[in-house]
Amino acid sequence: MQQIELNLCCVVITVFEDNPFVFLTDHKEPKLPVEEVTENDINLQKAVRDKISHSLKLDLGYVEQLYTFGDKTRTPMETTTKREVSIAYVALVKFSPYFLTSNYKLSNIYSFFPWEDSRKKSVVGKKIKKQLLLWAQNDKLKKERVAISFGDQRWDEEKVLDRYELLYEACLVEESYKDKGITQMNNLTFGTPMYKDHRRILATALGRIRGKIKYRPVVFELLPETFTLTELQKIVEALLGVYLHTQNFRRLVSRSRLVEKANKLKENTGGRPAELYKFRKEVLLERPYPGVGIKLK
Repeated sequence: MQQIELNLCCVVITVFEDNPFVFLTDHKEPKLPVEEVTENDINLQKAVRDKISHSLKLDLGYVEQLYTFGDKTRTPMETTTKREVSIAYVALVKFSPYFLTSNYKLSNIYSFFPWEDSRKKSVVGKKIKKQLLLWAQNDKLKKERVAISFGDQRWDEEKVLDRYELLYEACLVEESYKDKGITQMNNLTFGTPMYKDHRRILATALGRIRGKIKYRPVVFELLPETFTLTELQKIVEALLGVYLHTQNFRRLVSRSRLVEKANKLKENTGGRPAELYKFRKEVLLERPYPGVGIKLK
């Protein structure tokens, strides 16, 4: 009977300079933080918080379980007789200048998924669609999947994993070659590859957070106690990979009563002082789904 090796894997996200970043333990082959589950770990949620906080030397804010990853392709049988199973979590932390020191390994999430950042006028999406259509050929189902993921229909920002899985199936990401043991790769692959299936885990986490923004106030985990509405908007834009209409966004935030004035001004804005706000915690008691409620066209 094959043995199971159980561990905890955590996607820790912060936002810096209008982009979401993820904490890694290795840059050469980008790897998410992983910790072994032991007999002493009675509560896994507490274990992941304690162990990842200790290994990364930071305090985790919001933590949520994502999914369990245990496909056979994660652990080639020639390397070990154990099957590796990871219980994955996503965590959010406020950015600190200390993260820029050599003690931390941070990478822009969009380096792994360049097609997910629609703020940049990039030809990546067009190249991907072209290659996917060549892969689909006359297969109706495949062509429909391409149209839904990268076509002219409304972009669903939450389907990060769906788009990655489609590229994986079409052999347009390096991991699909590694898992199949193919050494001769297509010259055209997209995004930076990661250790084993860690890019799949990261895709799951980004999609989860994008969806969570709409009905839970998780975005405030990435902000200081007081902030400007511009800072709030930039955090949301960074996570969604889109630009939002400023007046519409502020109108939405005002109607949702997510924030309240802190009765302070931010002086060092490079222009006129900006009004500072804070998260209005009472909203958690007033309604069950107090998210930003962004609706993209």
